[in-house]
Amino acid sequence: MEDDKNCEIIPFSEVTKFHGHSCPGTAIGYRAAEIAICELSSRAEDEELVAIVENDSCSVDAIQVVTGCTMGKGNLIFKDHGKQVYTFLNRKTGKAMRISLKNNIDEFDPEFSKAREKAFSPSATQTEKDEFQKAKDAFTEKILSDIPAQDLFKVESVEVEFPEEARIFKSIYCAKCGEPVAEHRARVENGEMVCLPCFNEYSRT
Repeated sequence: MEDDKNCEIIPFSEVTKFHGHSCPGTAIGYRAAEIAICELSSRAEDEELVAIVENDSCSVDAIQVVTGCTMGKGNLIFKDHGKQVYTFLNRKTGKAMRISLKNNIDEFDPEFSKAREKAFSPSATQTEKDEFQKAKDAFTEKILSDIPAQDLFKVESVEVEFPEEARIFKSIYCAKCGEPVAEHRARVENGEMVCLPCFNEYSRT
């Protein structure tokens, strides 16, 4: 892994435009996606690049913009693990890499952590909120420009089973609400097919 590889990466301003603001989270996602594009030599025009993300934080918006992986194309896969971990797979080459944040985000910048704690307290003053905004902007820039990739992330080549490419499923009508639902997401209840919101799951726990 090298920070200075010559890779064409979408500018961070495009991430900010898509996400609505800049923040440490989008900066982390941007740096992770940058590594993936440089190492795997691919941006997803279709489904050739796959991103598996283990959180639903701001970072995922950056990964979508930079890599071209999206939920709609079926090549952005969300696993609700609450971890700053991102796995990227290139279908053409068979290569895969796992990128994980080395430290808790507060450990990278204790001053940012302190400013955030003050700004989100019930008694926060406008001055403290303004100071937090400054600290946030400074920390975002620090992640983007000052922290070497090897200090920010653990990057490793991995062997994983490639997920199946996106499929189109038939729709059936829910026996309760009457709305169409993809057949692979429907459930059987009392001998009838129903959608997940209408399904009464049986449990004795």
